[in-house]
Amino acid sequence: MDVERSSLCNCVVNFLLEENYLLSAFELLHELLDDGRDNQAIRLKQFFSDPTHFPPDQISRFNSLRVADPQSLFEEKESLEEKLAVREYELRLAQEDILNLKAELLKKTESNVEESTGLNAVTNANNGPVVQPLKRDDISFSDLGPLKDNERLDINCAVKEYLLIAGYRLTAMTFYEEVTDQNLDVWENSSACVPDALRHYYYQFLSSTAEAAEEKIAMQRQNESLLKETDRLKSNGQSLIKSKEISEAQVIALTRSLEVLQKDIKDKEKMVQGLKKTLESERKNLNDCRAEITSLKMHIEGSRSGKIVFPTDSALVQENGDIRDLSEEVDMLKAKTSESVKREEGNEGEIDEVEESQVNDNASSLVVGSLADLVTADSVIMEKQLSSDTTNISEKGPEDLLTSLSEIGFAVSENLYKDNGKPSPDSDSLIIKSDILNAELNTEKMGVGTIQILSDALPKIVPYVLINHREELLPLIMCAIERHPDGATRDSLTHTLFNLIKRPDEKQRRIIMDACVTLAKNVGELRTETELLPQCWEQVNHMYEERRLLVAQSCGELAEFVRPEIRDSLILSIVQQLIEDSATVVREAAAHNLALLLALFPNTDKYFKVEEMMFQLVCDPSGVVGETTMKDLIPALLNWGNKLDHILQVLLSHVVGSVQRCPPLSGVEGSVESHLQVLGERERWNVDVLLRLLAALLSFVHQKVVETCPFSSLDSTRISLSLLEQYAGEDMEWSAFEWLHIECFPTLIQLSSLLPQKEDNLRNRVTKFLLAVAELFGEAYLTHIMLPVFSVAVGENADFKFFPFKAQSKIRGLRPQSIVAQRLATMCVLPLLLAGILGHPSKRENLMEYLRNLLIQNAGQDSQSAKHEIIGCVRFICTYEENHNIIFNILWEMIASSDVNLQVNAANILKVIVPYVDAKVASAHVLPALVTLGSDQNLNVKYASIDAFGAIAQHFKNEMIVDKIRIQMDAFLEDGSHEATIAVVRALLVAVPHTTDKLRDYLMSKIFHFTASASPSDITRRRERANAFCESIRALDATDLSASSVRDFLLPAIQNLLKDSDALDPAHKEALEIILKERSGGAFDAISKVMGAHLGIASSVSSFFGERKKESGDSPSEAVVSPKAAAQPPVEDTRFRRIMRGGFSDMLRGRNKSSEEVQPSE
Repeated sequence: MDVERSSLCNCVVNFLLEENYLLSAFELLHELLDDGRDNQAIRLKQFFSDPTHFPPDQISRFNSLRVADPQSLFEEKESLEEKLAVREYELRLAQEDILNLKAELLKKTESNVEESTGLNAVTNANNGPVVQPLKRDDISFSDLGPLKDNERLDINCAVKEYLLIAGYRLTAMTFYEEVTDQNLDVWENSSACVPDALRHYYYQFLSSTAEAAEEKIAMQRQNESLLKETDRLKSNGQSLIKSKEISEAQVIALTRSLEVLQKDIKDKEKMVQGLKKTLESERKNLNDCRAEITSLKMHIEGSRSGKIVFPTDSALVQENGDIRDLSEEVDMLKAKTSESVKREEGNEGEIDEVEESQVNDNASSLVVGSLADLVTADSVIMEKQLSSDTTNISEKGPEDLLTSLSEIGFAVSENLYKDNGKPSPDSDSLIIKSDILNAELNTEKMGVGTIQILSDALPKIVPYVLINHREELLPLIMCAIERHPDGATRDSLTHTLFNLIKRPDEKQRRIIMDACVTLAKNVGELRTETELLPQCWEQVNHMYEERRLLVAQSCGELAEFVRPEIRDSLILSIVQQLIEDSATVVREAAAHNLALLLALFPNTDKYFKVEEMMFQLVCDPSGVVGETTMKDLIPALLNWGNKLDHILQVLLSHVVGSVQRCPPLSGVEGSVESHLQVLGERERWNVDVLLRLLAALLSFVHQKVVETCPFSSLDSTRISLSLLEQYAGEDMEWSAFEWLHIECFPTLIQLSSLLPQKEDNLRNRVTKFLLAVAELFGEAYLTHIMLPVFSVAVGENADFKFFPFKAQSKIRGLRPQSIVAQRLATMCVLPLLLAGILGHPSKRENLMEYLRNLLIQNAGQDSQSAKHEIIGCVRFICTYEENHNIIFNILWEMIASSDVNLQVNAANILKVIVPYVDAKVASAHVLPALVTLGSDQNLNVKYASIDAFGAIAQHFKNEMIVDKIRIQMDAFLEDGSHEATIAVVRALLVAVPHTTDKLRDYLMSKIFHFTASASPSDITRRRERANAFCESIRALDATDLSASSVRDFLLPAIQNLLKDSDALDPAHKEALEIILKERSGGAFDAISKVMGAHLGIASSVSSFFGERKKESGDSPSEAVVSPKAAAQPPVEDTRFRRIMRGGFSDMLRGRNKSSEEVQPSE
């Protein structure tokens, strides 16, 4: 039994150490020692006494921590024991219920285990010692792979159960608290959930073999992989079923559409057959009528050829009878002819009725008149036949067309000339008509031939015309495209039109596009869609951006000449492709032509797609594209879609989302910096252009506010006080007005709370927007709506008299609720209140009063961090020049105060506002204020003003200002204090890259003077001085210095610094040696040897190669005097070389170390 307990205990120890449950293992160690089981605690002792795991200095530091009161620990222990007893009782009840439910399953499991164990024993007895117990060394923990969640839960529950059964309650409690990611009170019903589980695991482990365990593990892994594969196949099957259903639905739809089309085709075929039969019958009737008319003509001409006699009465009566018979026969023929013409026209036209002349005594004139009418009708029939035969003129060749026309004209001529080649006098008009028709046919024949010749010649002529003169060929190309009957030739000519110039400039593109517009007007919608646009859109992926510009222009200008359904489908997709183009000019043209295209859309079905394209164009990396979008596309989109509310909603979400996607400024949870985001260049640009878009939409918002006002008291475009009283008192819907202070202002406050202090440009955008709102809506809105909103947002009280009750709760929710939120409000929102609300011209007095309270009256109540944030707010409002007078008036009040904190704050404010004032203001206000502060007796005030002088030296190169700075710096250095020296050097160090040569020489002379004088005995001060001097020398070395300054000040100062090697940082030392070598030329080796002899150390250069020199005497060396006589000229140097020199010290030191490491190995 003891062996079994030891084995189980060792298993628990191994598990706790492997899973890194150190607190439970440590508690188990103490309980084992308390029980006197030292043998089982050996491994735990070794683990916790190992200094690699628990260093002695760390343990001693933990021991030095203050321990809690024993009485409180005892009370806490008793309370925990009571809670533990209650939890154990509840756990016991739950386990009993679970065990009762599992009783039958557990019995079956145990019987199966016993049967398998007995079977194994019988097999072992019969076959000898075949099965060997599984050893721990056979399968390592790593072979089994990492523990799964369910396996870890089973083992944790078994270990907890073992600890409770073994009596290690404290260890069990510690283990329960240490396992935080699993609930050990609930053990799911599984095969591993058995009473006294750890013992069962142990017995099963002893009774198993390595081969069986490996096989079982392999089977489990195979089952898992099969389950995953099954799930994947199921998901694939479901997707295939869905795709099959979709395909079947598509097939059914296509089958139905095919059947409908086939039915239509059959109906059309039947209609064509019927029309053909009708045409044949009508032609047959027409030919019969022509034959009868011809026979009548011949009969009449024969009767006219006889001699004229004076007939008798009987003959006259007989002749009148014949004339009447002939007239009736003519009437019948005319009726037949008119009916056949009407049937052939299909109600497309009408022929004029033939008027009959009254029958008089002259029968010959009657017959001739009737004959002329018949001939006229015959010519009408021939003309109709001509028109019906020439309907498919574009499908016939030119020769066939002219031949058919000639035959028709010849037939008409035959009908007119029957009297021995002499026409009748009454048919002269018909002869003239025939001549005109023949002339037109000849002209048509010549025109078709001319177009054919022109079309063949143009592709050969164009390459030999100068590029700058090819646009002169456009009329010819347009004429050929418009009139040529062959579609393939027209496509070729259209291709020539768009490829006329390789890279057309703006003027040439305008000419080509005007030609395309004219051509589209003449050829109609169908040919524009099938011939013109495809040739144009072939250029959409052309390598030259000028060709792609033609495509963009065509989308807007040719859309008018195509069907409406083409505009919002094909043309819109082409524009969407063009806004992704790599060329800025193409994207700009796409934005402009999309604005032209929107007015031609038949409906607003594609609104959201167009809105998405608009936001993409607004956020384009090129500012030109964004400007074009705001100028052209935004008004067009609003006029077309009329969805201003949706645009504003998406705009605000894009603004906040762009910032929220950026990483935080700090990863420390709960700090102010963790709430601020680090904006990348792309995100900063997106937020900037979206804020510009918001400002551009403000006029539309104001217009909608005025139009949707539910009150009749709105008598102007500005919001009056009486209107605000009505708005607050009456419960009426005014969503356009409420959008500003309910959604827009809180979103801008949220945005500002995410921006670090350095994002001044974005805050300026927000400030300008707020000022524009105040200017547009009036002073009443600024005072009673905007001011309360931003006052609450910075944590101050506000008057909600002019807000409806339902809006007051939303505005009050803007108040910061924690210390971090209050700091964020002061840092990020207070600048908007000062510059955007109180910065309005009508609020100047309020701004001055607010700043006076903030900087003077409440200055003592603020913490150091709050002061820094308030100074940042003052710096921001100084970016607006109109606020300078207010700031300087308050600063003079602070300088004149006897409070040291106010004076220090004034110096800090002067330092941060220097970049935002000009030289005149700096001379008139900033310098006198700093001189006053610099003469103060308090050292804190004096040193604060030194940094401000450095800021002035950094930003101004005016000679008078520089002279004043030098005089004041000399005054600071007169007392000779260490702090003043360091402050002056560091203040001028910042200005070295930007200031004048005079101030650089002044700083070098002072550094040389300080290094030549006696150093302080305190090593800390010496190091601080040396670091400040070395940083200044390295900064000066990166500038253009005169040879005399280098010789008289720089090199002697470096030599003096190198003498005190204890005070020098190794990196500074290497940098100074490099500067000395490059600035002094060949004299550096001699100088380094002399310095090594004086200091008793080896030369710095020789130390790179491991050489050592003999030490000399211990006599201290004197400071190096400025070598003004006979100094060697410095070697040639460059500014880039000196700038890069400062960053090479670490590289040189690293190279030196690597070389020293390599030498011993060799």
